[in-house]
Amino acid sequence: MGYSKLFKSSLFVVSIMVFLGCKTGSKSEVNPPDIMNQNPNIVIIYLDDLGYGDLSCYGATEIKTPNIDALASGGVKFTNGYATSATCTPSRFALLTGVYPWRNKDAQILPGDAPLLIDTKQQTVPKLLSKVGYQTAIIGKWHLGLGDGFVNWNETIKPSPNEVGFDESYILAATQDRVPTVYIENGNVVNLDKNDPIQVNYRMNFEGEPTAISNPEMLTMTWHHGHNNSIVNGIPRIGFMKGGDSAKWSDVDMANHFLVKAQNYIRTHKEKPFFLYYAMQQPHVPRTPHPRFVGKSGLGPRGDVILEADWCIGEFMKTLKDEGVLENTLIVFSSDNGPVLNDGYYDDAVEKLGNHDPKGGLRGGKYSLFEAGTRVPFITYWKDHITPSVSDAIVCQMDLLASFGKLVGVEENTTDSQNFLSTLFGESKKGRDHLIIEANSKTALRSGDWILIPPYKGNAMNTKVGTETGISLEYKLFNLKEDFGQKINLAKSNPDKLKEMILVFEKLKQ
Repeated sequence: MGYSKLFKSSLFVVSIMVFLGCKTGSKSEVNPPDIMNQNPNIVIIYLDDLGYGDLSCYGATEIKTPNIDALASGGVKFTNGYATSATCTPSRFALLTGVYPWRNKDAQILPGDAPLLIDTKQQTVPKLLSKVGYQTAIIGKWHLGLGDGFVNWNETIKPSPNEVGFDESYILAATQDRVPTVYIENGNVVNLDKNDPIQVNYRMNFEGEPTAISNPEMLTMTWHHGHNNSIVNGIPRIGFMKGGDSAKWSDVDMANHFLVKAQNYIRTHKEKPFFLYYAMQQPHVPRTPHPRFVGKSGLGPRGDVILEADWCIGEFMKTLKDEGVLENTLIVFSSDNGPVLNDGYYDDAVEKLGNHDPKGGLRGGKYSLFEAGTRVPFITYWKDHITPSVSDAIVCQMDLLASFGKLVGVEENTTDSQNFLSTLFGESKKGRDHLIIEANSKTALRSGDWILIPPYKGNAMNTKVGTETGISLEYKLFNLKEDFGQKINLAKSNPDKLKEMILVFEKLKQ
């Protein structure tokens, strides 16, 4: 059943309620829905550093991802799907708030001890859905800050995801390569021994604690850049940590750990509509596949963890089916930004790449204003409700807030999020006219088939990771329809289009 049919069905239900003398909700007062009403469950499956070309459904030939491919073949596969940013924290901020991350100066890659980035008074996806009775949860990577900047990891941490709309949270605070290397459930560190308290510092080490520099013999993974502080499970991390030994996670079990938590959430919350933000950690560094996936891809650990993620998604989908909620669950699949190979560790990602192109023919990658930084896999799936198709419409994760609001009947003014529900359902080919993308506080404009990258001071190449940044002292203008790989700069040969794009860009930024 398509969106139009669903909308007609909703109107019929509302009419019956009015006839029976029931009050319907308004923007300021929304009545929760009856159990298992027309509102579907909503799941966002969000990968970390997955590139446009990392999936076989997006053209990869050296790696097979059958479970994600099944979502694409059974739903809408978008060829112009975007994160808002080429790095993780800003994209996650926009996904949950519907606000451009460049509007918040603090929306940068955060350390593990950063304060909560989202204002507790701010509108979020889980807050919006809670207004109509949804249960809400996040399981997986958070990386949006915790507390007020002075976190005591040995007590209940507030504010946390629970203070911005999530009823339940089971997270890692930042990234797998940053301390603290513990799971946090509803603001409390899991399995913490209060006699072995956790201490975290991102500026200086604790006296006597080993680091990758002082004790390289303890390492099971070699650092390339930036990851030479505290050692946990033989892996050097960003930041310093002391204590909390009983609470430290097992890296090779992380994917399965989050999968089991997501499966259990479905089993225990299937009686009412739920929103689950399933934020997986793959293929971000450190890439630590479970032994059953080691060597399976032939592309090194990066390829192995992509196979692992695909398997996890297959098992998660089986759980939805087994629990009888698959037909009533809308799934959105995407990634927080584009791919990166060497992002701090020597793990054969470069050496074993072979013919695999994580960028899928695009230019750039993570940290870049070029397309591979923000154009990512983007799939919507709802069994028996969405007709399978491929869409070239420009869609952005930031617009999920307004689109979900339209779906459940809660339409509120938001700064930047726009309703594209019919596009997400494949019933319309109309996407965004304009989208501002961001990388490291620098912005560019996607408008129709064109993209404009303004002049900036900085380095044209991120030499640490080997990625072009898109930064130069000249305007860059590309026609993506004719030049998918952004090889021909048309700024000088097409001054009229350049002027038009600059005017649009300046107006939107205001």
